[in-house]
Amino acid sequence: MYFLISLIMALAPAFFLLWYFNRMDKAKPEPKGMIIKIFLWGIFIIIPAIIIELFIDNFYSTILGSAPVLYIAAKSFIVAGMIEEGLKLWVVLQFAYKNVNFDEAMDGIVYAIVASMGFAAFENVIYVMGHGMEVAILRAFTSLPLHAVATGIMGYYIGQARFVDDSRLELKLIVKGFFIAVFIHGLYNFLIFGIEEFGYIPALLNIPLLIGCFIYLRKLIKSAIADDKLAGRQEIQTDT
Repeated sequence: MYFLISLIMALAPAFFLLWYFNRMDKAKPEPKGMIIKIFLWGIFIIIPAIIIELFIDNFYSTILGSAPVLYIAAKSFIVAGMIEEGLKLWVVLQFAYKNVNFDEAMDGIVYAIVASMGFAAFENVIYVMGHGMEVAILRAFTSLPLHAVATGIMGYYIGQARFVDDSRLELKLIVKGFFIAVFIHGLYNFLIFGIEEFGYIPALLNIPLLIGCFIYLRKLIKSAIADDKLAGRQEIQTDT
């Protein structure tokens, strides 16, 4: 029974965030098959993420062992931020970006958040199974929202890139979104990983960070929906 409750506690926040952000795409919701596919790929990429992160973390711990602040920065922004956001970006570009169902700028946000919730849900199960329900409750209000907002903001720029004609601008938008996500993710982790070095007070800055990013993502969602309406992308196409 404890195992079942822990599993539910681990997965429920991810599914809630999925529901919350998907309901904003009311005009042309994405096919359930695509949502499931991207979510499952989000789960799958945690395997290469763990392998790559362990390898690179071992490298940085060796060369930066005598410089703890630099090691924490590398672990936060490169080992965790770059690898995890990079893999989530790969999922969206590989399996959704050129798909016919990616027909709104808003879809970039939706598919990015779906991929992030697949990743975060499985990651949460690993943590909760190892550390119990207290960790589940803590991560429900911290780590999972972090994945959603960081990758969701990246998804906005993916959505913008999808509908530009200039290939250089398209790449620039995708890269911009990626590095914004890496910065948010990395900063969050830096404040957490640095608790032993800096104490708990700096880690509390993650609260306004998450709130600010959530508000910003909401504004980007409204902007993407407005762009889709203006461009006529929200019109349902029917055969005549």
